[in-house]
Amino acid sequence: MAFELPKLPYEYTALEPHIDARTMEIHHSKHHNAYVTNLNAAIAGTDAEKLSIEEICKNISKYPMAVRNNGGGHFNHSLFWSILGNKGSKPSARLQAAIEVDLGGMEKLKEDFNKAATTRFGSGWAWLCVEGDKLKICSTPNQDNPLMDVVTDCNGTPILGLDVWEHAYYLHYQNRRPDYCSAFWSIINWDEVSRRYEAAL
Repeated sequence: MAFELPKLPYEYTALEPHIDARTMEIHHSKHHNAYVTNLNAAIAGTDAEKLSIEEICKNISKYPMAVRNNGGGHFNHSLFWSILGNKGSKPSARLQAAIEVDLGGMEKLKEDFNKAATTRFGSGWAWLCVEGDKLKICSTPNQDNPLMDVVTDCNGTPILGLDVWEHAYYLHYQNRRPDYCSAFWSIINWDEVSRRYEAAL
């Protein structure tokens, strides 16, 4: 069963002015689509064709680098699109309580997450994960993610992620990655993040 590019649950214009429509269109229809196409080519004729993208990521050490890069790209972007778009939503009461206890509150979460995103050298991702029953913030290089068995310092189930590859923001923000990271908090779909939190527990 070949992987497919997921449809966005909103229009390319929906995240403006925080993420512009042209960036969204290129990011989704070109970059993510290329990861899907290349992943399908990399797993053709192998046992991975029968697996979910989560199962592939959890056993990524068994596969060639093309599967790691493109499989990670597909999983990461699929999660990214899903946690964007619901302006004005808030974390569930249970997730909010965990943010207070585990991370020191929402403002501290934003501060530490933005630091993880802005200090990631080169390309990569910042993550909010569930490890055991605790929340944690971390980052990974390239298209790696916390599900992967090759990642040693950022493990858990990701429930929120931010793409800090330049293709995610350069048309609008140029080299101002911190501004992009700050704008991210205005377009998070906390209903979806809360759903993922419950599922991870």
